[in-house]
Amino acid sequence: MLLRVENVQKKYKDFELNCSLQVEEGCVTGLIGANGAGKSTLFKAVLNLIQTDDGFIEILGKDLKKQTISDKEDIGVVLAENTFSCMLTMKDIIAIMAAMYRKFDKEKFIQKCERYQLPFDKQLKEFSTGMKAKLKLLIAMSYDAKLLLLDEPTVGLDSVIRNELLDEMREYMNQDGRAILISSHISSDLEGLCDDFYFIQNGKIVLHEDTDVLLSDYATLKVSKEQYEKIEKQYILYRKEESYGYQLLTKEKQFYIENYRDLVAEKGSIDDLMLLLTKGEAV
Repeated sequence: MLLRVENVQKKYKDFELNCSLQVEEGCVTGLIGANGAGKSTLFKAVLNLIQTDDGFIEILGKDLKKQTISDKEDIGVVLAENTFSCMLTMKDIIAIMAAMYRKFDKEKFIQKCERYQLPFDKQLKEFSTGMKAKLKLLIAMSYDAKLLLLDEPTVGLDSVIRNELLDEMREYMNQDGRAILISSHISSDLEGLCDDFYFIQNGKIVLHEDTDVLLSDYATLKVSKEQYEKIEKQYILYRKEESYGYQLLTKEKQFYIENYRDLVAEKGSIDDLMLLLTKGEAV
């Protein structure tokens, strides 16, 4: 296991984080939630950027509080904030990375930057949003880190650039002993990348499931109020009131297909699940 978070708590005036999760070796784990759900707060806790009130965090088999500078070289990070000054150029960044990281692969990094047509002489302030996003991910993957922590790396990007970044992550995972924790509120991007998902809401994990199970066993049911009164509710997780009645989330799609043939059962997507988890109510 490359990351273990147990009952980590952080209290603010109007928000409280209280959650647990795990990231296994060889896995890409998605952290999904609406803006303000607690994704970035959790990342900052894992990176020791904020002081938590309680709980335990272990990275690469070692207590977070005992991490050394050498240990941190095995962690690649992408945050919303810019890592480097906007006045720097790519040449400056290469020099800094070479001085900071023993395993920085300068040649491969330059090749990747050339592939994505990132200019070496322009200052970062002249980079587009897409160029900055590519650069941050390439930097995180440039020194053979075992664990990538990616907080909303595709936010604000068009579909072409998002797909390019997802391809880079897949290539990164081709080597054994690696893992990724990636957060996003554009959950559909991650269906083909992640092995499992954690759904976070109001600072708490409300659902954890393997991607294959989410896509095969979960479904949304559309029912009238009369139908809702009659159906078995044991396997209904969440409901959301609609003009026609209710939209329901179930983990037992096949049960309702076989026993209620007049119901509309739609194959669940990650976006559908998130909508019902955030806008619906638990049953």
